[in-house]
Amino acid sequence: MNDRQQPYDPYAAQEQQLIGYDAYGRPVYGQVPAQSAAQAQAPQQYEQTYEQQYGYDYQGYDQQQPAAQDYPQPAADPGYGYGYEGQQAPQTQQAQQWIPQQMAPEPQAAEPAPAPEPAPAPRQAAQVPEPRRAADAGPDGDYRTEQFAFIDQPDEESEDVIDWLAFTESRTERREEARRRGRNRVVALIVVLALFVVGGAGYLWYAGKLPFLDGPGSKKGAAAAGGAQKRDMIVVHLHNTKKGGTSTALLVDNVTTKQGATVLLPNTLTVPRQDGTGLALGKAVEEGGIGTSESLDTVLGTDIGGTWRLDTPFLERLVELVGGIDVDTDAAVPADDKAKTPAVAQGKKQHLSGAMAVAYATYRAQGEPEAKQLQRTGGVLYAVLRKIPGDPKAAAVTVESMGQILDPALNAQTLGAMLSRIGEHAKVGDYRTELLAVKADGSLTDEANKTVVKEILGGNFTAAQSAASPRVGLRDATGDDKTQVTAKAALLNGGYTFVDGGKADKTQAASQITYQDDAQRERAVEVAKTLGLAETAVKKGENAVNADVVVTLGKDYKPS
Repeated sequence: MNDRQQPYDPYAAQEQQLIGYDAYGRPVYGQVPAQSAAQAQAPQQYEQTYEQQYGYDYQGYDQQQPAAQDYPQPAADPGYGYGYEGQQAPQTQQAQQWIPQQMAPEPQAAEPAPAPEPAPAPRQAAQVPEPRRAADAGPDGDYRTEQFAFIDQPDEESEDVIDWLAFTESRTERREEARRRGRNRVVALIVVLALFVVGGAGYLWYAGKLPFLDGPGSKKGAAAAGGAQKRDMIVVHLHNTKKGGTSTALLVDNVTTKQGATVLLPNTLTVPRQDGTGLALGKAVEEGGIGTSESLDTVLGTDIGGTWRLDTPFLERLVELVGGIDVDTDAAVPADDKAKTPAVAQGKKQHLSGAMAVAYATYRAQGEPEAKQLQRTGGVLYAVLRKIPGDPKAAAVTVESMGQILDPALNAQTLGAMLSRIGEHAKVGDYRTELLAVKADGSLTDEANKTVVKEILGGNFTAAQSAASPRVGLRDATGDDKTQVTAKAALLNGGYTFVDGGKADKTQAASQITYQDDAQRERAVEVAKTLGLAETAVKKGENAVNADVVVTLGKDYKPS
């Protein structure tokens, strides 16, 4: 039988022996020399010897391990696989023969096999790393990079690195958080500025202070609304019980525009009596003031709700009840020892007691016009209104404590509620004080009719009922006083309510009768017939006098 037909020998298949592991942990096998003749004759004894030599019996293998000079071990690598530059494991001639042994062809069965060499000790996985072998070295004796097993070892500086990274990360987060807060603050500031601009523009629009827009609170807006606005007003008569004389003012609460006003009325203003004759306002108040509010309604076209008589002792007490007032005084008031009047200094925001407030409100220097004294009275009233409680009930208690109400139509609750509402306007600055300008003859000026009567007081006669007697204003442009008296008498005899329009600034040749509302045209024509004027004299236009129909007498008027 030839070599190829020999029976399968299980011991011959084990000639490739495990001699170690490579750098990647894979097993490396080498060729084992053929069996000797003695081992072929005693298979059983060879099997036992093979087991002892190749690892089946570790105890016997340890006892029969060859001498160290037969299998020299490489020097220990302190880097466990990393190695140090210039250091290599010691190599012997026997260790260098591993590579040709692995690649040698199988020996023929006829050749006598040399004595088997004992295999190196198997590698223990859980112990020190396997030393490098000479077979793993490159052509020049250096080691290849892929043969190194990198093992992470704790470094004493690793904690410092981690701390530095944590610090860097926390500082970055703090910077990002600071940037976010900065952006949020900028956005909030922009929003606040936008709201401020929008609010300011809205207020300016409402107050009518924008040059290109007219808000509800503007003069033009109020004038356009005209009689559609609701106003509450009372007339105040201040009586100086020590020196004599009176001062009159209208307190106005514009419910529609939520604004307040004080309109100062000169004593020279002419108001009609019940018989149609004219009388100065000052004399009418001193005579008792009966029917004065109705006379003012006739002249101004208003609807006064009541009369508040305020004597100087009660004004003094009222100022004391509200804790004193602050007034911008335009003149220094000297002290009067006889009247026990303290001195008042001149300046901004002078704090005045009750007696000082009375002294300043009634003060009129020698040679000063009445308008100066009226303006001081208006300043005191404005300061008192600013100190009146905003609660109507508390204001009513203040009025009751003052103790003077002479008009039966004006009780403490009504007056207190009125003063509290006007006082709220004064506290926020939605308040104005105006002087009603009159001519030397006591009639209203054209400017007073336009700005004060119509805009502030809302004087309007166009809303009069059809059954009511029309109010006719008369202005004399003839230059003859007798002609005016005759025309006035003709109007009173005709059943009309007479409104004195005074004298015109200049004379004119033709008479003219004007009306503003189309509903008053027929009445204007009747007035023309009453005075003996032609119907062609009747025209629609703006009345110079606050009345339903205004007659301007020219030189063509001939009294009948």
